[in-house]
Amino acid sequence: MEDLSELYESYADEVKYFLICLTSNVDLAEELTQETFYQAVKSIDRYNGKCKMSVWLCQIAKHTYYNFLKKEKRNTHMSVENMMQMGVDIPSNADLPDVEIVKRNTLISIHKEIHLLNEPYREIFLLRTSINLSFKEIGEIFDKSENWARVTYYRAKLKLAERIDLDEL
Repeated sequence: MEDLSELYESYADEVKYFLICLTSNVDLAEELTQETFYQAVKSIDRYNGKCKMSVWLCQIAKHTYYNFLKKEKRNTHMSVENMMQMGVDIPSNADLPDVEIVKRNTLISIHKEIHLLNEPYREIFLLRTSINLSFKEIGEIFDKSENWARVTYYRAKLKLAERIDLDEL
């Protein structure tokens, strides 16, 4: 039991941060982090040590998130109020100075464009920029090569650059 709690203490923050980048929702990320470790404990005998434990856990987290999305698609009766409650609280622009409002709006616009990228571009871009995973680690998460991760990341950057016109922001 101590090994499991050590595993959780060692990797929970990294998995949670990965899920926050993927979901853009702190509460959902926390919930999915718990589910990720539950799934990891159930399948710990399948961990073969060929990749880092954090990479293995992020793979489980990614699949846990995808399973969540599949379930959500089936639950189309979700009310607008519930969807609004899932969002993160953001301070109003009235509380911020003008420069901060511009910075904030720019970041929000960029973030929106990132989340409009198709998969796997969005996920690879976030893995690389948000939690600084190496291309090798990203390749391992997707069961692909390091070179595939590099090329896909480069393509994601190009797609993002096409979508973002900084003069408009």
